[in-house]
Formats: sequence, C-alpha cells, structure tokens
Amino acid sequence: MATATLGGFHGPMFAASWTKNCTFEWLPNGFRQKYILSTSSTAKLNFHGMPFLGGGFKKTAATHVTSPNSSSQSVTTGILDAWNDEYGGVIINSESLPTSANAFASAFQASLSNWKMKGKRGVWLKILQEQADLVPIAVQEGFNYHHAEPGYIMLTYWIPKEPCVLPASPSHQIGIAGFVINDKREVLVVKEKCPCSCSGVWKLPTGYINKSEDIFSGAIREVKEETGIDTTFLKMVAFRHAHLVAFDQSDLLFVCMLKPLSYEVTIDDKEIQAAKWMPVDEFITQPYYQDDCLSKKVIDICMAAKEDRYSGFIGHQLNSKIDGKVSYLYYDEFKNI
Repeated sequence: MATATLGGFHGPMFAASWTKNCTFEWLPNGFRQKYILSTSSTAKLNFHGMPFLGGGFKKTAATHVTSPNSSSQSVTTGILDAWNDEYGGVIINSESLPTSANAFASAFQASLSNWKMKGKRGVWLKILQEQADLVPIAVQEGFNYHHAEPGYIMLTYWIPKEPCVLPASPSHQIGIAGFVINDKREVLVVKEKCPCSCSGVWKLPTGYINKSEDIFSGAIREVKEETGIDTTFLKMVAFRHAHLVAFDQSDLLFVCMLKPLSYEVTIDDKEIQAAKWMPVDEFITQPYYQDDCLSKKVIDICMAAKEDRYSGFIGHQLNSKIDGKVSYLYYDEFKNI
C-alpha cells in the first residue's frame, strides 16, 4: 500500500461485443454492465508507438538477428531483431540483444542505417535489468531515457531531422480517497503517522491504486488495509487534479463513496496511527477543514451524495472496439443517457 498525505498529494481532505436486444443487467452496488457495439468502423490513436501501454502493436516483418554472443573487437555486424509498430517506428526485441557493448553498438549502427533507408521514425529500446551494462552504450549512441519500471528501462531514439513526436513518459499518478459513512452519520477516519501538514488530523483513508487496478477496487482495498473495514462501491463523487507533486508528476485523486459491510476497526499500524468512526459534525469542525476550502468542499459533496442531493458517477462496464477490452466508464446514472 502506498499512501501520500501531503496537501499536494492526498491530504487531509481525504488529505466490442453486442447483445442483440441491448439488455441491461444490474451488477452489485454502483455498477451497471452494458455491451455496446461502437459505431465507428475505424479508430486510430493520434500518437506514435507506445510499447509500455501494452496495446496497438503488431509484430510485422521481423528483421535479421545479429550474432548475440560475439564480444570481439572485430564483431560481425548484424541487424538488431525488431518489429514494426503501427506508427512508422520499430520496437527492438530486448530478448535478443547482443551481450557485449561492441556487438550492440555495431548492430545498432547497422540497424539505424537500415531503418533510415526504410523511412522509419521512432525506435523503442527496452533494456532489462540484467542487461544494464548496455544502457550507457545506448545513451552514447543517441538514445534518450523514456521511463523505468521494476526490471527494465525504456529508451527511445528519434530518427527524422525534425521535432520528436513520440509520446512523453507517463505523467500522472492516481490516488483514491474512501468516504465511508454508517447509519449513525459517523465517518470512517484515520490519523496517519506521517510528519506532514496533516499530522494529527483525522482524515479519510487514502492511497494510490495499483497497476491494472480499477479505481473502485483501489478504494475498497485501501479502506480495508488501513481500517479493516469491508466495503462495497456506491459512486464516485469528485476528483482533484494537481500538478508538480511527487517527483514533479501530476496527481489525480478520485473520491469514492463506499458502503460499509463491517464495523469493527482494526488498523494497519505500519502507516496508521489510529482509525475510528467519528460523528460527521465533529469531523468537519476540525480546524484544518475549516481553513482548507478544497477539503471542506469535498466533504460537503460527499454529504450531499449521502443525502441524495447529488448523484455522483456510477461505474458502467462497457466493451470498446478501440482495444477490444471491457472497462469502466463513470457517469451520472440519473441523467438517463
């Protein structure tokens, strides 16, 4: 569990498949499943290849493979194994990279000449952690850092003599806040151990969602991890967009209204100092909330949603022809769209 509680983070404010008759089926609270056939026959994203997104790429014509284990100065020059992406670029096969610096440099120069002749544009190079010795060689050859994840680093090379139009690295981190209120008008709140601006303030459970985790799932998980309370998702009530937060990234925080399924609080004492059910009036009269307009507004919206004065956004599960996958679209159910 990763939690951020500074004001710029997640502070005290909280800190294509088709069914013939278009039938609808209600899922558990907060969700509706609907299958829609997109009317668009073609969909092309307006960016060049993005291998880290995991979609939109076809292994088309693979090129020749260099001699991967050659380490002599007089290495036989080959061509790096790579495949074409759908945007005029190439993706180098990280599994067949030469193991020596000399072999890699020679193979890249030969490959670059080949790609230039073919009019290729962007080059994507994923270097695995065990191949880290190749990173300085790649940088020396003109590659730029793009992003890194546990186990690998991604680099790019832009061939044309014009401004690079490859997409930038991921720029946002996504967090959630869980607003849980019981029938006694008590809000589930936590007090974190962090030495930050919200130290000593009772706040909503917050945290970052995991990779490939849905927003509502992250909210349910974080509340469970921090307080031991089981919940079910009802609706998304608001979100906050901030910039230049951790590592100068932008930050999206989604506030989710959850229904409690259990009531006995057990804290995660590694991150949480205390947790409890607090009367909502006592919660919102804390000096921090009186002084922080954004935090106060979020709680006002949450209470409006609780009292059915504000509808919020329900999660709808839909198919898309863009990527052929099912995902959640959140929108106002009561507008009868």
